[in-house]
Amino acid sequence: MSVVIVIPARHASTRYPGKPLVELRGATGEGLSLIRRSWEAAQQVEGIERVIVATDDDRIRDHAEGFGAEVAMTSPHARNGTERCAEAVAGLGFAPEIVVNLQGDAPLTPAWFIESLVTGLRADAEADVATPVLRCSGAMRSDLIADRVAGRVGGTTAVFGHDGRALYFSKEVIPFAAADFGPSDPTPVYHHVGVYAYRPPALAEYPGWGEGRLEVLEGLEQLRFLERGRKVLCVEVEARGREFWELNNPSDVPKLEAMMQRMGIA
Repeated sequence: MSVVIVIPARHASTRYPGKPLVELRGATGEGLSLIRRSWEAAQQVEGIERVIVATDDDRIRDHAEGFGAEVAMTSPHARNGTERCAEAVAGLGFAPEIVVNLQGDAPLTPAWFIESLVTGLRADAEADVATPVLRCSGAMRSDLIADRVAGRVGGTTAVFGHDGRALYFSKEVIPFAAADFGPSDPTPVYHHVGVYAYRPPALAEYPGWGEGRLEVLEGLEQLRFLERGRKVLCVEVEARGREFWELNNPSDVPKLEAMMQRMGIA
């Protein structure tokens, strides 16, 4: 039963052009590109058949092939990473059991996040998509709120029902909570981790649906599935002492580098 990881990467990011090629310095001081760090994170996942970088940019292709990655060239008209994954998978010549979209701006994604995600989707035959969520500490919730107050588009939050089915995703910090939380206190806010596991039929249908109203408003590709009535499973994962953040803005570079240094990630 094959599982393929696709890492979509585009150079022409609206918020951060050239982001996949930005270097991040880890604990040893060595600078490695964001796309390479994401690819190396994917290599640590158990039970994966192939890892593919999907891009429309020759610079990213050349760089990725230079460090040994398999690359699929895709259309410049893909509107988001899910559409790019669908195109890359269509060119594989076979249908994997599950396709994982590891977005290239989350190089700190631990292997067990993806392994838990695949396990969760396999266990829920009715779900079309699965995605991990991480309960925020008080400190992480404060960081998300600080981004919004400063007018930065930072992390995404998720709300879901008792069965784990997603109700909504937002770049606002939801749900609202009037209570104060200490830095290490658990909160009712869940950070959505930018990874998806799809069943291939749902992934293949996705590009043909066209953009949804909420998807456009929030700038969140996963909302297209919800707007079409598809079942999205939120799989709660554990940090196990790891810090996690995504590279959304240039100001996130020193934050990620500091996290890597604290965790001893080379």
